[in-house]
Amino acid sequence: MWIDTHCHLDAHEFGSESLQVAARASVDGVAMIVIPAVERANFAIVRDLAATAPNACYALGIHPIYVPQATEDDLIALREAVAQAMTDPRFVAIGEIGLDFFIPMLCEPAMRAKQEHFLREQLKIARDFDLPVLTHVRRSQDIVLKHARQIRPNGGIAHAFNGSFQQAQGYIDLGFKLGFGGAMTFTRALQIRRMAAELPLASIVLETDAPDISPAWLHPGRNSPEQLPRIGAMLAELRGLDMAQVAAATCANARAVLPRLPLME
Repeated sequence: MWIDTHCHLDAHEFGSESLQVAARASVDGVAMIVIPAVERANFAIVRDLAATAPNACYALGIHPIYVPQATEDDLIALREAVAQAMTDPRFVAIGEIGLDFFIPMLCEPAMRAKQEHFLREQLKIARDFDLPVLTHVRRSQDIVLKHARQIRPNGGIAHAFNGSFQQAQGYIDLGFKLGFGGAMTFTRALQIRRMAAELPLASIVLETDAPDISPAWLHPGRNSPEQLPRIGAMLAELRGLDMAQVAAATCANARAVLPRLPLME
């Protein structure tokens, strides 16, 4: 069995197929799919989708790409939504939150400051509710790490990790796991593949980030949680292990860092 720790199953690219995609992934051995929110407008959408798909759960948060239009009221609404969700067995984390210093508009000084403010406030929500976080760390590894060290949420996942071994150790020291997915399947992704092969297996979780970050065999097409077993096979190949070992280890890692994950159907 496999756990997809990061999948935007509610994205418009899936159209009306989200439930069918989840069902097909289940047949392929994907026992759980974590669906992170990205803005206030889709809090209810991810909650309702997770309630409908037997192999899905959800996280609540405001993605850095949505920070430009977000307001302080959205942070208040997030805290209220999290308080209500704590009784929901399908709710597992705060996310997707973080920083994005790749998109030029988000790198302007005022927007960098707003992103960091939203990150800190959401880390505080995670800390206050004793929840892990799903973090977006694109070209922002060290700064996300700095804020996490200061606020100390209950661990989390550095999604789509693409940093250095030193940065990886920084996250591991804070109780984080590192998310690997489709990028690892490209032969030219030498650093990502090296980290996937050499980092402690106990620190790695698998993800698709579907519909994004398609693996090499689908690029540039739509990614899907159905691809997770084949992505897992690539991790097994890079580490010289069999698929069963990798599946068992990465599922155990996901459960360790996301202790609210529902029991597998």
